[in-house]
Amino acid sequence: MTHDHDLELRPTAAQTEAALNPPPGRTGGDLVVETLAGLGATTVFGLPGQHALGMFDALRRSDLRYIGLRVENNAGFAADAYGRITGEAAPLLLSTGPGALTSLPALQEAAAASAPVLAISSQVPTAGLGGGRHGYLHELPDQSASFRGVVKSVHTVRTASQIPSAIAAAWKSALTVPHGPVWVEIPQDVLLAETMLPVVTAMDATPDELPPRPELTALAAHLLSRAERPAIIAGGGVVRSDASGKLRQLAERIQAPVVTTPGGKGAFPWTHPLSLQSWIEDRHTTDFLEDADVLLVVGSGLGELSSNYHTFTPRGRVIQIEADLGKLESNHPGIGIHADARLALQALLETVGPREDDTAPARVRELLDRVRARIDGQDLALEQQVLTAVRRALPTGSPSFWDMTILAYWAWSAFDAMGPNHLHSAQGAGGLGYGFPAALGAAAADPTRPVLAVSGDGGALYSIAELATARQYGLDVTWLIVDDGGYGILREYMTDAFGEPTATELTRPDYVALAESFGVPGVRTTPETLEEDLAKSLSTPGPSVVVLPAVLRMFAPTHLD
Repeated sequence: MTHDHDLELRPTAAQTEAALNPPPGRTGGDLVVETLAGLGATTVFGLPGQHALGMFDALRRSDLRYIGLRVENNAGFAADAYGRITGEAAPLLLSTGPGALTSLPALQEAAAASAPVLAISSQVPTAGLGGGRHGYLHELPDQSASFRGVVKSVHTVRTASQIPSAIAAAWKSALTVPHGPVWVEIPQDVLLAETMLPVVTAMDATPDELPPRPELTALAAHLLSRAERPAIIAGGGVVRSDASGKLRQLAERIQAPVVTTPGGKGAFPWTHPLSLQSWIEDRHTTDFLEDADVLLVVGSGLGELSSNYHTFTPRGRVIQIEADLGKLESNHPGIGIHADARLALQALLETVGPREDDTAPARVRELLDRVRARIDGQDLALEQQVLTAVRRALPTGSPSFWDMTILAYWAWSAFDAMGPNHLHSAQGAGGLGYGFPAALGAAAADPTRPVLAVSGDGGALYSIAELATARQYGLDVTWLIVDDGGYGILREYMTDAFGEPTATELTRPDYVALAESFGVPGVRTTPETLEEDLAKSLSTPGPSVVVLPAVLRMFAPTHLD
């Protein structure tokens, strides 16, 4: 008996002919790029190295676009941003040992932020594997062990025939919620050896869905429909699952105020009557959320930042929707729903009843007024002026990428992202150097709109070499460098804690002259001219640098009170 699916598995005559007579001169590296193309990849990031040359030579014979950065960690940040903007798994090609290990901070950030990155690294020749000390260049006893605690999954290849399946499995893992980075390693000799395997065609690596359990969403809908003071915390999972529209529908149906975490910026409209905005590091907001009798947490693990440094102690029922099983009820007990945010919110919308509450918008306005009064009482006009100038200069719809710098900490709370997936920062892992290379990855993903990067001078020095990358590929990124002569936030922390700072002051270059030496236009600005200078740079195609000499301060923390 013949089934329809049996017929589908039978190759056509053309497929049989192609399989029997593959093009000559192909190697394991060709299998890598053919598999990536078959999975739908169009752009790859990376940095070549001796053991990885088989992959890079194969790029020459492919239609994949290659964006080469100057440091592997920066290539990882660029791939991270590409994955966030497109929702696709961004291939990252790396060499063995030092090249691979240099990417670890970027992969940690991708893991923390659930960004899909497909890292493919070379390995020493197969004769050197197994933990012995053979003396190969870049040799490690167990290279993949360095990545197992960072990435979602590790996939090892030992023969050419394993390459397509291993990469497809990694691709599926990267795009199954929660998204994240994955690791594939292939020995040098496997990449270089000629192969007579057929050309890889379309690959099936459809990600698994993660629907909620219906009895849990039924209970959650019951509690939310009957709550007296419901509230919602929206995290990065809402943005990653493209669920902001469903979040808004649910909030309006049950009249629940919504606050977004730093990772969830833009998940809920900033000026909506139910928007608590992003002042989650404020004790007034913490008190408001603690007073909720039913608190719905969507796509957040309520970690350090999102819980006002673990001072948040909810008194009502907590419902947590989270795709990362390790985060489910990890900080607060409640009704844990292990699911993709989009699917869980859809299930709630199908079952939750409408709730009338004329007081919710007024309570939101009162809370925001109290937050504003606290900020206004701290002599922080300069910081607010600078942030306002950035917002006005940045076109609606353009994404921004922020390094770990004081202005970014302000943006987490006070910046209107004007939509989901528009504001990104390194707050997941907290490493320096993210902003500019990530912005380059976003510009490669969508060249139709300018991209803004924001760094302090300390963070800028981590990625200054990528000015050459921006110039080489003509990437439309404007880089705002706030130059305060050191690690500004650490200077502030140490002064507050010990009376004076240590190891925070930096000798730094003339950033305008340095940018121009790369062929990138640069301008020195002031708080008064920042909006005009930024807007001009953003409206001019290609890379540019805007330097703002300024010493900014943070608003007073409330978790220490």
